[in-house]
Amino acid sequence: MTDRRYLKWYNKIGYGAGDIAGNVIYAFISTFIMIYLTDTAGLNAGIVGTLMMISKFFDGFTDVIFGALIDKTKTKMGKARPWMLWPYIGNSVMLVALFAVPMEFGDVAKYAYFFICYTLLHAVFYTANNIAYSALTALITRNGNERVQMGSIRFIFAFSTSLLIQWGTVKAVELFGGGAEGWRTVAIIYAIIGLVVNTISVFSVKELPEKELEKENPADEEAAKFSAEAFPDLELADKDNRTKDESKKYTLIDAAKLLLSNKYYVLICGVYILTQLFSATLSMGIYYMTYILGDADMLGTFSLAINVPMICGLLITPFLVKKCKGMYKLNLTGYLISTIARALVMVGGYMQNIPMMLIFTGVAAIAMSPMQGDLNALIAACSDYTYRTTGKRIDGTMYSCSSLGVKIGGGIGTALTGWLLAAGGYVANAPVQPESCINMLNFMYLWLPMLLNLLITLLLSRLNVEKANEDWDKTHAVTTEEV
Repeated sequence: MTDRRYLKWYNKIGYGAGDIAGNVIYAFISTFIMIYLTDTAGLNAGIVGTLMMISKFFDGFTDVIFGALIDKTKTKMGKARPWMLWPYIGNSVMLVALFAVPMEFGDVAKYAYFFICYTLLHAVFYTANNIAYSALTALITRNGNERVQMGSIRFIFAFSTSLLIQWGTVKAVELFGGGAEGWRTVAIIYAIIGLVVNTISVFSVKELPEKELEKENPADEEAAKFSAEAFPDLELADKDNRTKDESKKYTLIDAAKLLLSNKYYVLICGVYILTQLFSATLSMGIYYMTYILGDADMLGTFSLAINVPMICGLLITPFLVKKCKGMYKLNLTGYLISTIARALVMVGGYMQNIPMMLIFTGVAAIAMSPMQGDLNALIAACSDYTYRTTGKRIDGTMYSCSSLGVKIGGGIGTALTGWLLAAGGYVANAPVQPESCINMLNFMYLWLPMLLNLLITLLLSRLNVEKANEDWDKTHAVTTEEV
């Protein structure tokens, strides 16, 4: 990886700010869509959860499709930036539509309306925008340290946005009249903010020329030789018979083969899904705060305990990555600590010791922050591994794991909440929930996050893609000067 610097400070800030746009959608929907649909629109949590799950089947098809489209795009703006810019208009429209369910509709019409809007948002517009945004990490710089910095900055913006939304949305809805009108007005405000910030972010960076990106791995002949043996169906370069442009053609099936042949892609995709599932379960904490702690505004307090330590950790993540000489040990150690801390949050919850819960919530958050900050750099390293071993650059397709993780993890998390609430006997707007629901809320907010962190730790123990790249370079005699 080159030591050359490609970005100014304002490029990094501009890029990172793009996650404000992403999180006014993601945080708002993942935290509040279920309680809006159950307590304002009058829908059943279990049915809503089932519709969300069905919607995810459509998402599964579109991630790789949009990733491949980005890889094949050639415009003056580059590959990814057009896909980041234009789909966000659809994001804004669908966000407002989701929180504007026509109350005069019958229940069947309400469910159909929600399903159509939810699917269009997640399977089309958010997918295209989010994959393109994530892919820019590998397309605007070849410097590994800059990639880590960009990841840290973007997640500082992401968690700051989530903090503000979780802390202020309930108050904002009440300010604008409460009920359906309050939710709709807040959604319009968030949609406008997201559209403006996303546009600024798109034009704050420029993609590198393709020739510059191809300098990533100089051992093209070795890669092509390996690829011809491992992937005989791919249209790889044949210097005697094919042109350079022809050698880059590949189908969606070829792209899928490339992804699945990279075990680190599969691992990081699993990590991404689980981290988003973790976030979704905590976002549904509004039910826990309302019916167990007795105060919905406590969601803002716990959001502070999560996001402030997370932001502090992200600020020092680039330094820690340098100090630890890589991401692997840092990420693994952090998640071991966070798993223990979430277990202590669980103990505090059953003791009804709120200070203890807040303290260890903060400890878990700061321990998780390095992996949040360097996640995009990890994906870039996975993409580099594919290029080393196959000779194919599929950055857009590789970054489909980020959108796939956001949608599957977040969608399943929200859907699972609906199913578990229904299974627990949740009664919308009831002053006191049945004992079965109280037990379910404890499981959802205390047990699930700890178990998910444990699973993430196990996956991270196998995700040493940096060493795999180094070993490949040594085996094929690639020098630091060449890379």
